[in-house]
Amino acid sequence: MPEQDIAEGSFMTIQDNLAENLKNIRAKRHLTLEEASKLTGVSRSMLSAIEKGDVNPTISVIWKIANGYKVKFSSLMEDKKQTYNVVRVEDIKPLTEGDGRYVNYPVFPFDEKTLFETYRIRIDRGGHLEAKPHMPGTEEYITVFSGKVRITAGEEGADLSEGDSIHFLADMPHSYRNIGDDTVWLSMILYYRPL
Repeated sequence: MPEQDIAEGSFMTIQDNLAENLKNIRAKRHLTLEEASKLTGVSRSMLSAIEKGDVNPTISVIWKIANGYKVKFSSLMEDKKQTYNVVRVEDIKPLTEGDGRYVNYPVFPFDEKTLFETYRIRIDRGGHLEAKPHMPGTEEYITVFSGKVRITAGEEGADLSEGDSIHFLADMPHSYRNIGDDTVWLSMILYYRPL
């Protein structure tokens, strides 16, 4: 998790950033909760709870919000006040799916100068994620550090092991599945190609 003020050691969590960023987006667009709900497909009560920082939403819910608002996934969680970040593993608030067997650790959020965001992903034995298409032009770059994983994008698919990497367009349905007995660890970069 990025440090808010390195000298003073104060921290903001991803949940805090998400709450603040969602409130700011909705305010800038002059949207009611009802209008935001229609745009995102997320209930008004869930959006309200997220904006208050009362809940830690699933990856799928955050993707629905990002797609509905037409913003980058990690931009919803980034700390917009920072210019220097040290990310300590113990400070990262993971996002889980698939009965907790697919865990996403957001490391560096989207940056408009670099056009990418990075994640560490853990997929436990039997874990998988069926991901919806990202924004048009989005590319994923993945390197596997341990375990065996099947990654599909559209009609294409590949089985990858430790040290293997893959790149694909992620503006179509895609999935990640642990196909081995060991936990999969991989790094993921999402690059938002300018259109």
